[in-house]
Amino acid sequence: MKRLRRDCRTPRWRFLLVLAITVGALFAQGPLDPALLHKPPVDAWPTYHGDYSGRHYSTLKQINTANVKSLTLAWVYRANLREAGAITGGEVKPGDTPIWLSYLGPQSIKSIPLMVNGVLYFSMPDNAWAVDARTGQEIWHYLWKTRGGIHIGNRGLGMYNNWLFMETPDCYLVSLDASTGKERWHKLIADVKQEYFCTPAPVVVREHVIVGLGGDSLDVPGWLESRDPETGEIQWKWFTTPRPGQAGSETWPDAYSMEHGGGMPWQPPTYDPELNLLYVPTGNPNSVMAGQGRKGDNLWTASIVALNPDSGKIGWWFQTSPHDTHDWDAAQVPVLIDGTVDGQPRKLVAQAARNGFYFLLDRSNGKNLISKPFAETMNWYKGVDTKGSPIPNPDKDPKIDGTLVSPTSTGITNWPAPSYSPDTGLLYVGTEQTYSIYYLTDTTTRPQGYGAVEHRLATAGNYLRALDYKTGELKWKVPTTAGPQGLLTTAGGLLFGSDGAGNFIAFDAQSGKPLWHAGIGITSNAPESYMLDGKQYVVVGAGDSLYAFYLQ
Repeated sequence: MKRLRRDCRTPRWRFLLVLAITVGALFAQGPLDPALLHKPPVDAWPTYHGDYSGRHYSTLKQINTANVKSLTLAWVYRANLREAGAITGGEVKPGDTPIWLSYLGPQSIKSIPLMVNGVLYFSMPDNAWAVDARTGQEIWHYLWKTRGGIHIGNRGLGMYNNWLFMETPDCYLVSLDASTGKERWHKLIADVKQEYFCTPAPVVVREHVIVGLGGDSLDVPGWLESRDPETGEIQWKWFTTPRPGQAGSETWPDAYSMEHGGGMPWQPPTYDPELNLLYVPTGNPNSVMAGQGRKGDNLWTASIVALNPDSGKIGWWFQTSPHDTHDWDAAQVPVLIDGTVDGQPRKLVAQAARNGFYFLLDRSNGKNLISKPFAETMNWYKGVDTKGSPIPNPDKDPKIDGTLVSPTSTGITNWPAPSYSPDTGLLYVGTEQTYSIYYLTDTTTRPQGYGAVEHRLATAGNYLRALDYKTGELKWKVPTTAGPQGLLTTAGGLLFGSDGAGNFIAFDAQSGKPLWHAGIGITSNAPESYMLDGKQYVVVGAGDSLYAFYLQ
């Protein structure tokens, strides 16, 4: 009888043990120390790239070129998408049907998780989670009941104090309590009935939650805005195309083309606290691929624009693709580098752009220092103008009978995070060299949406490339089976990336030599690294799962 009672009590003790672990994880949570946003990420990953610079670099070196071969799996978390047990929110009421829904492929973790006080916070469209960063155990799951939108991906969360911020496909900004996952409030960003949708990760700068819009084929205004983290109210709004009489309006033919010009800022901006400038990469102009209704350069689309985060006022701008007719926006990461040019220290911003050019600018004033192609197949430009912007070749605009162009609309590279290592002085970027025939389909004077179609022909090689930041010169390249990919460099001399065929790989950052791999499937976000309890972790997403590795 005593034995029976003891066996009956065992499940209770197991329950209490699990409860203690869960409560311990919850008590480990706490508000974000804002000072962490200004430091290289070590025991936290508090914003999209780990810090404001966009370098996607970790100063950790417990895992290094000598011991990375001993890296082993710590845990796996597969995204729980079930409504049962989730904390729910949204505007949908019983009996409502979505206005419209579009799922562009299977859903995957494109979010780069935040890691604060031992907890990972990440998202997928309509979902957010808190997961124990040591064990991969789920702490809470939040589910947004959507009104519609394009479910193409969600790039992550922003954090202020103990509050999280997430954008939804139907363009709401949602604030959650980080400890519980309960909704604090939600605010409309843009109307899904106008086919707006939202994918960016909010970026928090002091008391500003910086919010962008997704989409690249909408004949509607695009903008970036700042929201109050406590109330969600708008502090300022900056439109990505000017209005009549404003600076930049001379690059559009009329008020209609400006108002419908697009330029959605869907990549999270980077930020220099000393200069107090946001570096905002903007999307392509509309109509897409058909430029006859918007003659001119079409500012501020396909540009890097420096904004004051307190007012939304422009400090300077640089256009990477004037009068873009191939869907090559500039929504690639503007990477902040403190380096030297001609022997003089300079505050720099670098971008490996979708159109295949590497740009290096003085980030205090936008002065162009380098404009250089970083791929071999590009055939769409005639040269570079006095400002450093490429000069498009009009013969390569889409034509009724077709035009052969390299690259395709997906570009030489795209949105996945590149990485810059201050140890090697190299900028690392995943690339693909592709060809398409572009056919003009809308010949009217005011085309809308997509005014052309493309027929993709061939790939001439995918490579992981290492570029000298000072010159844009190629130092090495490694072939892969896929192009753009999220990357991470570390002070341990490592570059973490993928071969595009299902292997997560640690490369020697100096030479590109593969040193270790794990077959986890095609990676879907950029890796990150953090230190907890004396152990360095490397975390990456592949499909609907997060994988964590450490040295055992």
